Amino acid sequence: MDFGWTEEQRLWRRAVHDFAQNEIAPRVREIDTTERIPPEIIQGMAEMGLLAPVVGEEYGGAGADWTMAAIAAEELGRADISLAVPVLYLVEAAWGFIFYKYGTPELKEEILPKVTRGEAFLGIATTEPGGGSDILGACRTRAVREGDGWVFNGEKMFISGVRESLEWGGIHLMLARTDPDPEAGHRAFTFFAVPLKETEGITPTFFEDMGRMGISTGGFALQDVRLPAHHQVGELNRGFYHAMEGFSAARTLIGATCVGAAQAVLDMGIDHIRQREAFGRPLASFEGIQFPLADLYTELEGVRLITYKAAWTMDQKYKHDAATHYDIALAAAMAKLRAPLVGFEVMNEVANWFGAMAYTKELPVEMGIRGIRSYSIGAEGTVNIMRIIIARELLGQEFLPTAYERRKGE
Repeated sequence: MDFGWTEEQRLWRRAVHDFAQNEIAPRVREIDTTERIPPEIIQGMAEMGLLAPVVGEEYGGAGADWTMAAIAAEELGRADISLAVPVLYLVEAAWGFIFYKYGTPELKEEILPKVTRGEAFLGIATTEPGGGSDILGACRTRAVREGDGWVFNGEKMFISGVRESLEWGGIHLMLARTDPDPEAGHRAFTFFAVPLKETEGITPTFFEDMGRMGISTGGFALQDVRLPAHHQVGELNRGFYHAMEGFSAARTLIGATCVGAAQAVLDMGIDHIRQREAFGRPLASFEGIQFPLADLYTELEGVRLITYKAAWTMDQKYKHDAATHYDIALAAAMAKLRAPLVGFEVMNEVANWFGAMAYTKELPVEMGIRGIRSYSIGAEGTVNIMRIIIARELLGQEFLPTAYERRKGE
């Protein structure tokens, strides 16, 4: 067991850290206010290999492994505690990998080089108005084969990057029901690459979020949208499984971004309590400050270890194709469960140290609080969904509430 970093990983962290601190960190308030990530930042990320970095070099990607991808996610979260830039990064990293792995050669050749150059957006669209995590029950978007293509009807909601996709071009990987048989279960769905820009039958919707302002959130309705057959991603009726694979990747990177943002805020708090005095001595000398600091630092370090274990687990699985030995769903769910909650606790406690100033926009802490909250109530699954996944992996499907109710009814 080795808790150190390789030389390549150290150099990569330093390169991403320097870029993020010099180019992104000074502009985070601007990003939050203008609700846009400046194009020069996106171009800089492309030049650094930070757009869909796990994609192979033949499409302009960095060919990075998941540990390297998590390192970059942590450093981007450290620089942009509003988590807008990290959202752009992790969505394209996780779902770019799924598209790279399962997309058709024709469509990958068209889309992926633009994504890695920062000229197109690649996102994910599974959530619907009726729910997000309950894919089996909530996914009503239908795909019907007609001739040499597919026809889609339905609606997706609470999707990152709708505005970006409409402006830049690109695709969203969309889950649609391709088998109407209610007994088909998990084998009823297929993934498709849906371009929002200039696609007839697409009607977008936009939401005004409380945080992560630099990247848009919205949805889109599909009315008789027609796409050619090569827009199918992966095997027919295997979309659910491809989606679960992508969610594990995204959840691992979310863990890393939350760790980075929380560490940045904790560092701000430590600097403050060392300098700020009350009753004639530094705040850092009070046990009422020291004890929460000790607890939260320990919690954060634990989450960091869980997150990098998840990234390591993914590397083992994909390097050795050892799906039976490395449970990425369990590892990723643990990272996604703890990182947003611990990160929020860190930011909330640090706000207490700053006092009234933290309730103003003079300090960036409020951006972090607004941004990190999204990861416990949504964005690749709520914390309770993570608990269900962890329990399922430990106990087996037969002990889930739905399975129990099904047995009772038999």
